[in-house]
Amino acid sequence: MMRFSARAAAAGALLLAATQAAPARAQTAANGFDLSVRNIMRGPELVGRSPDDVRWSPDGRWVYFRWRQPEARDTATHVYRVAVGGGAPEMLSDSVADRVLPPAGGGGWTLDRSRRAFERRGDVFVVDRNGAERRITDTPARERGPELSLDGRTVFWMSANNVFSVPVAGGPLRQLTDLRLDNAPRTNEPTGARGDLRTRQAELFDVVRDRRAERERRELLDSLRATVRPAYLGKNTSISYFDVSPSGRYVLLGVSENVEGDQQTMVPAWVTESGYTEPLNVRNKVGDVQDLEKAAILDFHTSRLTWIAPDSAHTARKLALTPAGWAPTEDRALLVGVPFDYKDRWIYVVGPDGRTTTVDALRDTAWVGGPGLFTANWLSNDRIYFVSERTGYAHLYTAPATGGTASAITSGQWEVEDVTLSPDRRTFLVTTSETHPGERAVYSIPVGGGPRTRLSPLEGWTTVTPSPDARWLALLHSVANAPPELYLMPNRPGARPRQVTESRTAEFRRGPWIRPEVVSFAARDGQTVYARIFRPRDLGAQPHGGAVIFVHGAGYLQNAHRGWSTYFREYMFHHLLASRGYTVMDVDYRGSAGYGAAVRTGIYRHMGGKDLTDQVDAARWMVVREGVDPKRVGIYGGSYGGFITLMGMFTEPETFRSGAALRSVTDWAHYNHWYTSRILNLPHEDTLAYRRSSPIYFAEGLRGDLLIAHGMVDVNVHFQDVARLAQRLIELGKTNWEMAVYPVEDHAFQRADSWTDEYRRIYELFERTLRPGSPPLPN
Repeated sequence: MMRFSARAAAAGALLLAATQAAPARAQTAANGFDLSVRNIMRGPELVGRSPDDVRWSPDGRWVYFRWRQPEARDTATHVYRVAVGGGAPEMLSDSVADRVLPPAGGGGWTLDRSRRAFERRGDVFVVDRNGAERRITDTPARERGPELSLDGRTVFWMSANNVFSVPVAGGPLRQLTDLRLDNAPRTNEPTGARGDLRTRQAELFDVVRDRRAERERRELLDSLRATVRPAYLGKNTSISYFDVSPSGRYVLLGVSENVEGDQQTMVPAWVTESGYTEPLNVRNKVGDVQDLEKAAILDFHTSRLTWIAPDSAHTARKLALTPAGWAPTEDRALLVGVPFDYKDRWIYVVGPDGRTTTVDALRDTAWVGGPGLFTANWLSNDRIYFVSERTGYAHLYTAPATGGTASAITSGQWEVEDVTLSPDRRTFLVTTSETHPGERAVYSIPVGGGPRTRLSPLEGWTTVTPSPDARWLALLHSVANAPPELYLMPNRPGARPRQVTESRTAEFRRGPWIRPEVVSFAARDGQTVYARIFRPRDLGAQPHGGAVIFVHGAGYLQNAHRGWSTYFREYMFHHLLASRGYTVMDVDYRGSAGYGAAVRTGIYRHMGGKDLTDQVDAARWMVVREGVDPKRVGIYGGSYGGFITLMGMFTEPETFRSGAALRSVTDWAHYNHWYTSRILNLPHEDTLAYRRSSPIYFAEGLRGDLLIAHGMVDVNVHFQDVARLAQRLIELGKTNWEMAVYPVEDHAFQRADSWTDEYRRIYELFERTLRPGSPPLPN
């Protein structure tokens, strides 16, 4: 690990840091738990590994999942299964799991759910609901995306960029397409002098005329013999999606086109097996040329390819089209279109001729988004369902497939996060936040609307995977001080879930873990802001007036909720800080998920605006409500949280005495396109948005103590970001900052020793600057 000292860097020296600095003081609970940085940064080794990747057997009798028992000797996860009727989970050997594990996702079923096609190890299989399985292919090539015809008698799949079919009961294999990932060849009939010469030759010589006639006859016979004719998708294209229509005559294609002329960033890998620095070519930067996402329909009978081009007013703005599938029994398809400026979302129905009907239009003058932006599917041949933020909150709607007035199935100042249509198409299974912004629960609701019936009775955070026949529900449920566990319950109101797993290690269960209170306060503009708070008294400690604000990453993410946080290391670290007398707040600032469109887009054209003032207002709330010393408030976070930390340290020095910016964006003109252009538009078109949102332009405002920490192989926020900022701080003559770099780490650290080193530095920064008697803020 290498560390930059600002004073040494100013002199042009790069120093090796001592890797065994004094550890953060361990706090030992009465039950013997070691609450120290080194112990809690072990991560899953300490906490345990929760179940995930939940899958149902076709008959709904078994649930499969990936898990590690808490006291297992190895650190790997394994496939387990459990019967819905009861019993303990059983671990499957890798060879058995490879043979019997059901496919992921919900695709490949017939309409009546009697049969499913799936891929295993690159080959195609078909399984009946009773578990009877047939192997369809056994080839070295990889077959993908298998699906069944409407009657379940034919299976389709894609291999080597073409669609194939075969009868399930046995029969001839057919290649249905000849898709070419290239431009169509041009007819090179000569013109000018060469054309004139060719014409004269044909006029003069019988042999020339005879050869041409013979060639044209052979070409005609070849074309008549060919059952499949070439269809050209274009140069630099790839097939991202395919779906065969209910009649079996058409295929809906999603096509990605790699546009030439973009420039990739080179990220060096420093510590390698070869001993040489090895470059990684990763993403380009915001505003550079971007790939296109197109859609087309191919007729198997004629090999005619029809590109889907919605209303010219839409396509004039460059449109990305995402296919959503065919109607249940008719040859009409559903697509979602989003223009490159992200201001609109259109849902289209398209027929085999390529003509589109706009079923729903959503516009946001900032950018369209929310938890259901691409949730659109068929309810019946005549009606679709979708999720939209049209009221400011993500809710479920249905609408006629021919266009017309949409009907709201849900409404209110809360959000629908997940939607599943029941196999009989009579009921929606929805996950919502209606009880509290920080909770998720599962409800059923008739497709025509009406009262919702709560199914999951557990408080906290719940996600659901229904069985194929929807008779059973597999729940992953967590609370703030316990990670997700698997529960099973019948799909009926009042049923009690049965807990299947216990993932926490015995050591973790001895810890002092609390359920932090979720509080709310009014920001300066009146917006309600939610936050988690860790109080010293909750850990049996006396507050000393120091405080720390944690800023979650991603921007659009929710962390001040009542479930287990993905930031579980930080959750444990906050216990350590609280046990040492610090009051800690974890704020869902403007731009966070879970609170509707106004909060989501509150950072439009100014990141570091309301998202930062929400942190400042949180600090002031703690001063008034928790007795915090306004001169001893620190701030830290990673990724977007690192960015906010830098903006706070540079533009709010009177609020934040010290801060730790981890894997932080320092200049948004160097981040990726799809994320940044939504919020700040394009850097060459909206220079004000990028300048006022990028910390590097405000570095002269640094007064407090700053720690910058970054992985050197970060392919998301590149190390170049902080290297440029370091040079800026050096040129400004700033001396109260330091940089810790991690030569083998990407954006998300993997090694426990890296986590330990990083959080030891954060802890020591706050101990040095925020405790009673710490040096005051430099002038």
